[in-house]
Amino acid sequence: MEYGNQSGGEIVRVNIGSFRPHLVTHPRHVQRILRDNAGNYTRSGDGLFWRPVKRLFGEGILGEGQIWEASRRMLQPLFTARRVEALVDRMTEVIDEAVDELDEPSRTGAPVDINTELSRIVTRAIMRVLFADRISIPDAMRVVDAQDTIATAVLPRILVPFAPLSMPMPGDRAFREAVKIVDEVLLPVVREARRNPGDGDDIVSTLCRARTADGRPLDERQVRNDTVAMFAATTETTINLLTWLWPHLDARPDIADRLYAEIDQVVGTDRVRRSHLPELRYTKMVLDELLRLYPVGWMIPRMAVADDVIDGVHIKAGSTIVLSPFITQRMEMFWEHPEVFDPDRFSPEQVKNRHRWAHFPFGGGPHQCLGMYLFYLEAQLIVATMLTRYRFQLRNRTIPMPRVAAALRAQERVSLTLRPASRPLAA
Repeated sequence: MEYGNQSGGEIVRVNIGSFRPHLVTHPRHVQRILRDNAGNYTRSGDGLFWRPVKRLFGEGILGEGQIWEASRRMLQPLFTARRVEALVDRMTEVIDEAVDELDEPSRTGAPVDINTELSRIVTRAIMRVLFADRISIPDAMRVVDAQDTIATAVLPRILVPFAPLSMPMPGDRAFREAVKIVDEVLLPVVREARRNPGDGDDIVSTLCRARTADGRPLDERQVRNDTVAMFAATTETTINLLTWLWPHLDARPDIADRLYAEIDQVVGTDRVRRSHLPELRYTKMVLDELLRLYPVGWMIPRMAVADDVIDGVHIKAGSTIVLSPFITQRMEMFWEHPEVFDPDRFSPEQVKNRHRWAHFPFGGGPHQCLGMYLFYLEAQLIVATMLTRYRFQLRNRTIPMPRVAAALRAQERVSLTLRPASRPLAA
């Protein structure tokens, strides 16, 4: 954040030993790189971030060029607004069932680790509606745990981007073991689906029926890569972001009361349903403010294909560019009192008066995260369902510090106790 505030929004070079990427923080410059001139700024190359991350995800939806275009073309129809809205009823039922399991600790006062519970709720919903229950919940939880290990284990290689892969680095062993777990779970699912793809519209079946531009089926490796990438994309943001919700509501009773009041007014004694979501406006503002402070994809590296000039700054071909929602979204020149948790920043009036690219937690342009719309619907459902059922008390009344990893997460676990809400729900 200090780099961002000290830069004053100018493009600056960051000294990381012999490695000196351009740090881009101004929304106007972010727009040029991610949207207006996106073709010149690619995710390819052997530099910062992508080389170590590709050891897990390989080529595919997180790649570039023809392979990325093919994966995006095949997967995008699964994440359109119309398609995602069609999943809401099923997702609502599954989330409701998953939250039911918190009734017991809410009666007994037993503490719950909210990150673990969110992992369970999210994986149950995603495995049902996007993976057609091809992956069991215990296996999905193993993959979530492996993702957490990988996010931290890969950090040394991100920070020393030009270290040869042949050179041992801290975290390498943990990384390999976690990737082995991911493959133990997902490769058998992929292989079975390739033998019997069926006509389902889940992610794995869709990939197994897909064809390349010249009519060939995708090979096992590409189906595996895109399955791993989509598993991460549809689980990580919701699990990690909502972990911060409870400490912030505890620290700001005024915001908590306003959130409770909206959910009580919209949902009443009903169960949360699809028809409630458009009315949960303040709930979405709370989510947007969490995304401002804790964008899971906190760093977006790019490589310049050709020379460019941005506001008088010459960007040479081959240069590494680093954009960071985490930095831009906490800069004083774009956000008043950026350290304060304030969902009102996302009222329609304030959004209208702010640069569109001051807030870009899902990236933007051709590579914008496919799961963005899904996240909002799923997160609103989870928050509203939990807060119609329970009130909570934090056991350690502190807000966790962000832990910088490949994907941002809370540094400390969040433990809380639940108690039943005072009003009964309709059957």
